[in-house]
Formats: sequence, structure tokens, C-alpha cells
Amino acid sequence: MIAGLIICASLSVVDGDTVKCDGQNMRLLGEGVPFVSGIHTPEIGSHAKCIKERKLALIAKGRLKELLDEKGLRLVLSGAVDKTPSHRPLVNIYRTSGEEIGRKLFKVGFARKWSPKQRNDWCN
Repeated sequence: MIAGLIICASLSVVDGDTVKCDGQNMRLLGEGVPFVSGIHTPEIGSHAKCIKERKLALIAKGRLKELLDEKGLRLVLSGAVDKTPSHRPLVNIYRTSGEEIGRKLFKVGFARKWSPKQRNDWCN
């Protein structure tokens, strides 16, 4: 995969750190470095480990949806894909102000830092 700007005819939210661009799931990096750093949001539905995580996931998803409703967003491919079986492209989405959306989610408490050896516990 080559890094660069991508245009989506349709951009929607899957969960707090995953978007769908023209049917393709893509994972937000939050200005991170592929496989080194990034952001993580609570798991949604049956992937959640507790009710609290499930509720936080719905709130994070709603906030991401609000952010994606803005005009003039830039979606930039990192050139890497995640290590899940679906191989989601790793992306950054920038607002017209230059602020990266994943970073915004982190700043307002809807995301946490991700690193390869760190597990985020949303239940405590």
C-alpha cells in the first residue's frame, strides 16, 4: 500500500477508531507510527469486556461521527495495514484546522494511547 491522500465518496463510522471509506474499513492512527504508537477506543458490542466499556464505545463512536460530519476533511493513508485478518489500512484524518481527528478524540478523553505491549482496560 502506498501512503497518500485518499478521497471517499462515502465516509462513515464503524466504531470509535474505525471508519469505513467506500466500503473499506480503515483504522485511525491518531498521528501515531504504524505498529509503534497510535490511539485506541473502547470496544463496541460483544467485543467489550463490560457494560461500562460498551457504553463508552457508543459515546466515542458518536463523537467520531460528529467530527466526520465536518466539511473539508483530509484522509491520509499511512502506507501500512493493521495486523488483523482484515488488514485495515492505517489512516489519519485531518480537520480543516490541521488537527488530526484521532488526536482530538484522545484530547477529549474518548481515546487512549495505544502501543504494541499495552492493553487498555476501560472497565475500571
